[in-house]
Amino acid sequence: MLTLDKFEEASEKVKEVTLETKLVYSDYLSQQTGNKVYLKPENMQFTGAYKVRGAYYKISTLSEDERKKGLITASAGNHAQGVAYAAKCYNAKAVIVMPTTTPLIKVNRTKSYGAEVVLHGNVYDEACAYALELAKKEGYTFIHPFDDLQVATGQGSIAMEIFKELPLVEYILVPIGGGGLATGVSTLAKLLNPKIKVIGVEPAGASCMKESLKNGKVTTLPTVNTIADGTAVKTPGSKIFPYLQKNIDEIITVEDDELIVAFLDMVENHKMIVENSGLLTVAALKHLKVKGKRVVSILSGGNMDVITMSSVVQHGLIFRDRIFTTSVLLPDKPGELSKVADIIAKTNGNVIKLEHNQFITTNRSAAVELRITLECFGTEHKNAILKELEKNGYNPKTVQTNL
Repeated sequence: MLTLDKFEEASEKVKEVTLETKLVYSDYLSQQTGNKVYLKPENMQFTGAYKVRGAYYKISTLSEDERKKGLITASAGNHAQGVAYAAKCYNAKAVIVMPTTTPLIKVNRTKSYGAEVVLHGNVYDEACAYALELAKKEGYTFIHPFDDLQVATGQGSIAMEIFKELPLVEYILVPIGGGGLATGVSTLAKLLNPKIKVIGVEPAGASCMKESLKNGKVTTLPTVNTIADGTAVKTPGSKIFPYLQKNIDEIITVEDDELIVAFLDMVENHKMIVENSGLLTVAALKHLKVKGKRVVSILSGGNMDVITMSSVVQHGLIFRDRIFTTSVLLPDKPGELSKVADIIAKTNGNVIKLEHNQFITTNRSAAVELRITLECFGTEHKNAILKELEKNGYNPKTVQTNL
């Protein structure tokens, strides 16, 4: 049972390995949503995510003999680092099975804590099945990333900290992958204040909890497809499911494109790197149907590799019309490119890339295509540039931007 006594015990225990992640009030998100938005920045933990809480508390409850035999888990990265770090604190061997698609930064950091990493399967569920095989074969204790009541109790320590800082909190948004974090947070939150609303947030391409709650039973998705790799889970936990049925008030699903925009919001307005799964609760803020409420968004992690980060930034700039590509037709004669460049310069546009296609028509003298990729200040500025090009007879057409 998840009791208040156990949550209090876990909250004290995890202080041995966690950093203080005080709530951050967001002026920007508050203005955008009409609510009083606070961020719980678990991306600032030493291991880059909240997962160390549940892992450390779970391992603390094991016997010395269980720890000596070794520990094993499966994870897309954050739980892996949590278990690896917690095992190191107890001088216990840790074997981590990770999907082959796990970002390199998560693999390397897991190894840096002394764990043995095994790459297997394309998604978490396949890695988990293999980890369970190894546990049975080698006698390791399996530390489940979410379907474990003690792990969920450790994760619930986040809710304890939220209430101590913001006793009058009215809404908590929590990311959901398999459901361990949501179980701990929602159960403790309801114990402390039965009237509070706890909203689970899932990627639209991996909404196993929404489907399960709708069906009234644990349901396995046929496939998952999302950039939020930390929450790309096909089957939620069966042990924790009854707690979620009781304590989660609503599920919001978020499209991948919304996560990309949320990443820019966090970088530009809070100077924080938050991974895609951790951004679920930020993207979900605009889906809330309430105003003037005290809302806490849990940022579950910040472990993102540089290549992914670069791709997200580029796509985010495109989505916000900060970068766009337009196509114009012009006669193939000297001076035409200079005229177009002069128009763009006068409207304060910045050319990033030019592509000149002389074979758009059979009559090159009549017209050639010029594709211009530009940097601007946003939609209004973009429209002003296009209007000026049109005014000068170039009839610009916006096309897909490929950086």
